[in-house]
Amino acid sequence: MRVIIAEDSTLLREGLVRLLADEGHEVVAALGDAVTLLDEVEEHRPDIVVVDIRMPPTHTDEGLRAAVEIRGRRPGTGVLVLSQHMERNYAAQLLASNAERVGYLLKDRVAQVEEFLDALERIHEGGAVIDPEVVRQLLLRTVHGDPLARLTPRERSVLEALAQGHTNTAIAGKLHISLSSVEKNLNAVFDKLELSHATGYNRRILAVLRYLEC
Repeated sequence: MRVIIAEDSTLLREGLVRLLADEGHEVVAALGDAVTLLDEVEEHRPDIVVVDIRMPPTHTDEGLRAAVEIRGRRPGTGVLVLSQHMERNYAAQLLASNAERVGYLLKDRVAQVEEFLDALERIHEGGAVIDPEVVRQLLLRTVHGDPLARLTPRERSVLEALAQGHTNTAIAGKLHISLSSVEKNLNAVFDKLELSHATGYNRRILAVLRYLEC
C-alpha cells in the first residue's frame, strides 16, 4: 500500500512512517503541513492519504479541506482523517458525497496498532471507517425529538456497527446474531429514519449521515 502522511506532530508522523514501513507499506511522502499535500498526491498517486484535521498555518481545518478536495479530485484515493477530539460535523462532511474509501479516527486510536492497521485495510478495500468512540458518544445523545430515539437497542447496535464501516456479515459476527437478523434490523432502521424509499447502498450512506447529523 502506498501512503502519504500529513501530520504536524513530528513524533506521531515519524512513528506512523516507521509503523507502516514495518508492516510492508510504502510511505511515499511525510509532510508537516497541508500546504503541498494536494501537489504530493498528484505526483505520487498514493493508495491512501492519512491527514490530521488541524494543520499549519492556522491549525483550524486545513487538513479536512485538503481531504475533501482529494476526494473530489481523486475519488479512488483513500483518505483517513485523524482528529484530536470528537467533532462529528467533520465526519459528516467527509461522508457527504461518498462513503467509500474514507475514515475518521481519533488520534488515540493510532496507539491501538491493530485497529489502526485494520482501518487502513478497510479503507483501501473501499469501505468507510468511523472511530468507535465517536459512535459511542453519539449514542449518548438524549436530545428531544432525536429520530434515533425510535430505534430499539438492537437496531441502535446494528446502526452503530454500520456507522463504524462494517459489512452486514461483519455486523452479524460482531453482535453474534444471524445475517437475516442484521438485514431485518437494518430495514427497520431505514424505515424509522424515513429512508425506505432510497435504494441499495445509498440507504446505508444516508443512514450513517442521519446518525452523525442528529
